[in-house]
Amino acid sequence: MAIADTMRLVLAPPHPAGRPFILGGAAVAVVGLLTWAWLFWLGLLFTGFCLYFFRDPERVPPAGPGHVVAPADGRVVSVGRYAPPAELGLGDAPRWRVAIFLSVIDVHVNRTPVTGTVTKIAYRSGAFLNASLDKASDENERNALAIALPDGRDMAVVQIAGLIARRILCFVKPGDAVTAGERFGLIRFGSRTDLYLPHGVEPMVREGQTMIGGETVIARLGAAA
Repeated sequence: MAIADTMRLVLAPPHPAGRPFILGGAAVAVVGLLTWAWLFWLGLLFTGFCLYFFRDPERVPPAGPGHVVAPADGRVVSVGRYAPPAELGLGDAPRWRVAIFLSVIDVHVNRTPVTGTVTKIAYRSGAFLNASLDKASDENERNALAIALPDGRDMAVVQIAGLIARRILCFVKPGDAVTAGERFGLIRFGSRTDLYLPHGVEPMVREGQTMIGGETVIARLGAAA
């Protein structure tokens, strides 16, 4: 990545969801400036961390139809065949799943993987295990979305809380039309995002690859059977 691209990523403006934390840190820094130096530095460090964590860079999805793009920045920790979350009602037949782990230094804004319509959103409480573990998909707190493609096929994307994540935000609702690369949610402070592809569609990525949300192509849909 070029230095200019790196600077644009680091200095990207924060998502509005981060404003309460940023303003809170700034307020602590101001109080510290008037009272104790250690409080000023603590507030300043927290503000800087929040500005970095909540950064929300613009992303450009690949041109042309039929691309499934990464729903999040991060590292692919699992590629395999699994049934989607039962609460979405998409059946129990295994389909390809790509799991992306987001560390605290990754951009945490989630993006829609395809153009389609949100048909169902289901939240389920759970544990807060390390999100890089495979069992986090089943045991951790999660928010699952089912998306219908224009050709009638369906897929799912699941926001999963991690070891220190304690808040999953979702900005869409059932019935909303979404486009590939569009922002749909955010998970605060470390997390994981799982993507369940339509039946018959295979992933083009492997474990260990780094994803760029809204830009990296995970699969190509092709024609419906």
